[in-house]
Amino acid sequence: MDPFRGLGIPRIPGFAELLTLLQTQTEALAQLPRTLADLNGTVRELTAATTSARETIASAQRMAERLESLVEELEEPVRALRPGIERVGRVLDDPAVDTVPDTLRRIHDDLMPLISGLRQAQSRMGSVTGLLRRRPGAGDEDDGY
Repeated sequence: MDPFRGLGIPRIPGFAELLTLLQTQTEALAQLPRTLADLNGTVRELTAATTSARETIASAQRMAERLESLVEELEEPVRALRPGIERVGRVLDDPAVDTVPDTLRRIHDDLMPLISGLRQAQSRMGSVTGLLRRRPGAGDEDDGY
């Protein structure tokens, strides 16, 4: 037991404590090369990541510049189309446009049977005309066929 304990006087370490401190320091020094190698590897990885990030940023910048030039190139023609697009929009907003599909359907339903009938009549007329052309007429002479 230390007789000076509690009096505020600093205690002087003994030989066993000195050996413990030296052993801890030696173990820390033994670990130092591995720690430095790990740190070196981490710095290399950080350098590679930084290089990759720089290349990515440069690529993104080139792409942004290309997009900007495309937008500049297309901006004027698109702006020129605006009045026409607005006119088309007004026409399409007209209620009469909504009736176009029904009107076309009615025209189809009414005219397609009529056209079909006309085609059949034309075909029959062609058949009748063909028969009449083959028959010799009353004023024609028989060629001996």
